[in-house]
Amino acid sequence: MPDRPVDLRSDTVTKPTEEMRRAMYMAEVGDDVYGEDPTVRRLEEVFAGRLSKEAALFVPSGTMANQIALRLLAWPGSVVIAGRRQHVVAYENGAGARNAGVQFHSLPDDDGRLQPADVAWVVAAAAHHMPRPSLLCIENTHMPADGAPWSLEGLDEVVVAAGGLAVHMDGARLFNASVATGIDPGAYADRATTVMCCLSKGLCAPVGSLLAGPSDLMAEARSVRSGLGGGMRQAGVLAAAGLVALESMVERLAEDHDRARLLAEAVGERWPDAGCRPERIVTNVVTFRHAAPGSVIDHLAGAGVLAGTIAPGVVRLVTHHDVDDQGVSRAVKALADAP
Repeated sequence: MPDRPVDLRSDTVTKPTEEMRRAMYMAEVGDDVYGEDPTVRRLEEVFAGRLSKEAALFVPSGTMANQIALRLLAWPGSVVIAGRRQHVVAYENGAGARNAGVQFHSLPDDDGRLQPADVAWVVAAAAHHMPRPSLLCIENTHMPADGAPWSLEGLDEVVVAAGGLAVHMDGARLFNASVATGIDPGAYADRATTVMCCLSKGLCAPVGSLLAGPSDLMAEARSVRSGLGGGMRQAGVLAAAGLVALESMVERLAEDHDRARLLAEAVGERWPDAGCRPERIVTNVVTFRHAAPGSVIDHLAGAGVLAGTIAPGVVRLVTHHDVDDQGVSRAVKALADAP
């Protein structure tokens, strides 16, 4: 039987752990659309507590959570300030325009951060007959920037520059940011009106994300979720895995971060001019430039290593629970003689 491929395409490929499977089997359930699923309610309460928010909402995906936040916090025709490579701008199939009627003023974010002066300019431009901004969006970690986490100082600066706008944090990998920096998730969340986090990436749950914020907004979010087709019924079988994810899968993310640095070192040795700087890899995402990414991906696949792209000429490798030391060693060897 051939070896199982080392799958570095994304941390979304993680399989639920045995503990999650047992919890799912034993989950107490009810109809969540009626608010009667006790396991879903418990998951929402635990998540809101971890982030020091009043309430939370369980949704099928991170994209849906982001889209709900746009509907809650922005108004049609307004400008949403965000980095040009953030997920909500680049990787949600233009859904913001369709679902919320918003337009994005996208700012440079090559290092994963927004510059306060750029944010302040968009706010000031409204006095010069330009579209009024309604919302500032932050991505933490910033996936295309090698999973860069924000500092609290950096967040405070852009929030101040936004001049009182609502703030939504796309924290799909928020717990990676927290583990890498030592910053409590609640401290990050304190800088934002709403915060989203995925359970189905590095935390290994099979399905689901959470959106947290003020209780009145989360009550409205339930209605918006329904309008987007996200109402789930006996969803406790999924929420049970999410509870295990929050309780037992966060601290181990440090292992993924260590393994990602090993991959980055291999990329840096093979392609010194590909833009991969190992010293900046502190979470679980490694990206690099290549003139013919297809050839690299095909070569890696031939060695039993799966990789992907996130933009023309940009290859991505992502570590996660299902990639162990042996798998990373296999990937490092394959990278060493890649074309």
